[in-house]
Amino acid sequence: MASEHRNTMEQGVSRRFFLGLVMSAGAGFAIGCESTAPTLPPKVATNEKPQEAKVEAPKAPFVPDAWIRVAPDSTVTVVIDKAEMGQGVETALAMLAAEELHVALSSVKTEWAPADPAYKNKLFGMQATGGSTTIRGDMVPMRKAGAAARMMLVAAAAEKLGVSADELSTETGHVLHAKTNQRIPYGDLVELAAKQKVPQDPPLAARNQHELIGTRPQRIDARAKGAGKAQFGIDVKVPDMKTAVVVRSPVPGGKVAKFDAEKALAVRNVRKVFQISSGIAVVADNFWAAKKGAEALTVTWDPGAGAAVSTDKLLEDAKNLVKKPGLVAQQKGDFDAAWKKAKKKLEVTYEQPFQAHAPMEPLNAAAHVRADGCDIWAGHQAAGIVQMVAAKVTGLEPKAIKVHTTYLGGGFGRRFEMDFVLEAIEASKQFGGPVKVVWTREDDIRHDYYRPATYSAVKAALGADGMPLAVRYQVVGASVMARVFPQNFKDGIDKSSVEGLGEEYALPNLKIEYHRQEGVPVGFWRSVGHSTNAFVQESLLDELATMAKMDPVEYRRKLLADSPRMKRVLEVVANKSGWGTALEKGRGRGVAVHHSFGSYIAQVAEVTVAGGKVKVDRVICAVDCGEFVHPGIVEAQMESGIIFGLTAVLKSSIRIEEGKVKQANFHNFKLIGMDEAPAIEVYVVPSGEAPGGTGEPGTPPIAPAVANAVFAATGKRIRRLPITADDLK
Repeated sequence: MASEHRNTMEQGVSRRFFLGLVMSAGAGFAIGCESTAPTLPPKVATNEKPQEAKVEAPKAPFVPDAWIRVAPDSTVTVVIDKAEMGQGVETALAMLAAEELHVALSSVKTEWAPADPAYKNKLFGMQATGGSTTIRGDMVPMRKAGAAARMMLVAAAAEKLGVSADELSTETGHVLHAKTNQRIPYGDLVELAAKQKVPQDPPLAARNQHELIGTRPQRIDARAKGAGKAQFGIDVKVPDMKTAVVVRSPVPGGKVAKFDAEKALAVRNVRKVFQISSGIAVVADNFWAAKKGAEALTVTWDPGAGAAVSTDKLLEDAKNLVKKPGLVAQQKGDFDAAWKKAKKKLEVTYEQPFQAHAPMEPLNAAAHVRADGCDIWAGHQAAGIVQMVAAKVTGLEPKAIKVHTTYLGGGFGRRFEMDFVLEAIEASKQFGGPVKVVWTREDDIRHDYYRPATYSAVKAALGADGMPLAVRYQVVGASVMARVFPQNFKDGIDKSSVEGLGEEYALPNLKIEYHRQEGVPVGFWRSVGHSTNAFVQESLLDELATMAKMDPVEYRRKLLADSPRMKRVLEVVANKSGWGTALEKGRGRGVAVHHSFGSYIAQVAEVTVAGGKVKVDRVICAVDCGEFVHPGIVEAQMESGIIFGLTAVLKSSIRIEEGKVKQANFHNFKLIGMDEAPAIEVYVVPSGEAPGGTGEPGTPPIAPAVANAVFAATGKRIRRLPITADDLK
């Protein structure tokens, strides 16, 4: 999602950070970050699948600011304020707290945070998950919370024993007094601990003292997911809950002109059919009845202006747009003057289509709207926005709205959107009882907020030494920010649309222009603008290296003289991949690097091209993500980012004709299969720098690495994705 905000990290936690302390006779004590109103820690849904989710009557309002809770039985609970969509935040955040609290990770329980401003993502300004911000934003605050809790427990033990705190130490959930050989469980100290002064800036353990950070414990969610006990949104069951399938306009933005519900209502177990803001909701006792009812429904649509939109027309318009100057997003040196003087020039274009997210778990959400409150169950990326949407639709105060977060069966930015949540709230409100809205795969593919299609026109000139003298990027694409975060769409420029271009490399004359193009709903897709711009930039670098008759790795190495972290990961993949060694005919090796979300990534792809197909045999990836928590999770994030990106390189695209999406399901929106997955080697480069993100940076380099490998194998330049047999002729 949004680009990193280093300044936020650099402001220093001590100024912003303070701790809140709460006390309850039966609940132990809790401690949190940046609390503004000490309260009881929230009783929120755990991450274990309940036998049956129950609708609870609204409770007195909480201002949940607690992150760590220690119960009288010594149980430690860590509240997880981010969505766990497979990226490992549940484990990583618990590790950070456990490290400083000196408890075993196996003794830590986790709970999802409720919707509350206290859990606002400091890098976003709202309670949301995305942009690879979790560890970047939470590493220090969560450790500080653990450290402060431990200091208060030690102070409590000192008071209890009548000794100085300096005589005490802590170990695996106990305070130790070596002189008397006493060992007091944390649980025995909670009442006294809650009365201690809250440390304002507790010191953190030095890196060489870490016992958990940097290790590979089993993921907290592994056992429940392996046993089928983890609760995803699709698992939620509420007493008397019905299921709804929504029939939407085949053209985005289309409206209902009229509908006839008679045949739908005739389907057995269909209970009600009514219009909501996105279409017609068919409510039934179960999914299959609702789906059959939806299929029987007769609707006449007014498609609106969207019916004139098509992929071909958008591409034609883009080609015309780049004939004129765009809005200048970035400028360095004097591109125009350098371009006129240069003798070696290259003018190329790159095309990338719309992409759907296609999370494996179908979109779904359940809601129960009542006069006095509203409960919502969903796997989402933004509890705060869920609450806001529910408040707007129901007219209820936010405090009357309870958000029950579940595991997410894939997010990739799609579950940052609120359309599926809104439908559940509207359906429940009109139906008058709990309703779960379930999307079919066809709904998901045809009604997504797609990664913007881009058309990039590039001019580049080389100096006498063969190195880039002048580069101009013109990017044509829709703006995600204009809709989602309009405050970040300034002067007609969406910086996320041009992010990643011109970074790291020494380019004396650089110009980046942007042309906005609308007509199709677009949203955040894993790594956002980096995913398309890395393909353009790293493909171009390969082309320039070829023009200069230089090795692609050596060419990049020279241009990265002022970017030592990028240069280092490049050298790691070159070394590990055997760069420069010969491959058999029909095989090729390609390299790409990219910096995004605070992390530096280099990848080398090895491919085989035969029979009009590209097979990616092997990917070598090096990542410098600064200080990391769990190297195994970092590796998994790189692997998943590579596989996710390969789908866009080799398989999928969204095509629009007369405003309608042509693809519908996995038969014509194909993903990389297990049998097609390459062998992937990930090397996590140690770094003492501030933590970078890992959820998204693994995706951008894979497209240019594969495209450059295809060139090495065939001599064919790939300037359009996904790669087709025609591109290889």
